[in-house]
This record gives sequence, structure tokens and C-alpha cells, in this order.
Amino acid sequence: MKERSGAVTMKGGPLTLVGAEVKVGDEAPEFTALSNAMAPVGLSSFRGKVCVIASVPSLDTPVCDLETRKFNEAAGKLGKDVVVLTVSMDLPFAQARWCGAAGVDAVQTLSDHKDASFGLQYGVLIKELRLLARAVFVVDRKGIVRHAQLVKEMGNEPDYDAALAAVKAII
Repeated sequence: MKERSGAVTMKGGPLTLVGAEVKVGDEAPEFTALSNAMAPVGLSSFRGKVCVIASVPSLDTPVCDLETRKFNEAAGKLGKDVVVLTVSMDLPFAQARWCGAAGVDAVQTLSDHKDASFGLQYGVLIKELRLLARAVFVVDRKGIVRHAQLVKEMGNEPDYDAALAAVKAII
């Protein structure tokens, strides 16, 4: 499996990502993660819809919490043809508890803890931590990546405006 040293940093320290980089124009790789009900979910489950996929290290951290709340707010305004997913290594139980406590109901959280399928397929698995790097992908109805942002410093937020502009250009 391909490794990319120094692709992201945490507090300035370089980290290694495992998996090939996914770029705009690529066919979005299939993956399998777990829903809050412990059911397997893949990208193919959302075929025909525009998907915003945000990967975060952990919902229980301030930046990930803020990011998911912001995407939750935006998701409610994007319409029924858009699905917003947040993928992390958090256990499904923890994700469900966090969503309930945070009032997040427009974003679907998925857990990659079992196989790291999403992390490996999208090249965002952090080798040293077995967490996901912060990234945002927008996938069109046909499964083509139309926006991809890997956030270089783990403590920084993504460019929400760019991701949402990509969604609006598709719908």
C-alpha cells in the first residue's frame, strides 16, 4: 500500500498517510464503514445522490465537533439530493451518542474503525495514529470526485465554502 510521508501534520509534526491520494476527476473509490446501527454502509448506497464526505480524526475533539456541526447546518439547506457523511475511527456507539448530544441530525456518521476501508481507499489513514486525516470530498451523482481537500494541519478546519460551492455547482 502506498505511503505518503509528511502529507499532513499535527502541531507541525509530520505524519504519514496510507493509501493513494484521491483527486478531482477520479472515480470515487468504494468503501465499507459502519452506521450507528452497526450495519455496513458503502458509497454505492448513495449512488444517484451528491455526497459530501468529511473525514475527521475524532468527533470528540473541538475542531471535529465544530466541523461536523457546521456541515450539519449546511446539510439541512442542500436538499434531498445531497447526503453529508462524516467518517471517523470513532466507534458507532460513540458516534450515535455524540450526534444525540450535539443535536446533529442532517449528517450521517460512519465508523471506519473495523477495517479502515475508507481511510485506505481515500488515502487518509494516518499510519502513526490509526486515525483519519481531516479531508473533504464531494462526489457527484455518477460517482466522480468533484472536490477534494486534504487539510494539511490536523488542527485546522477545512474550506467549507469551497466544498459547498462544489456541491452547488453540481445540483
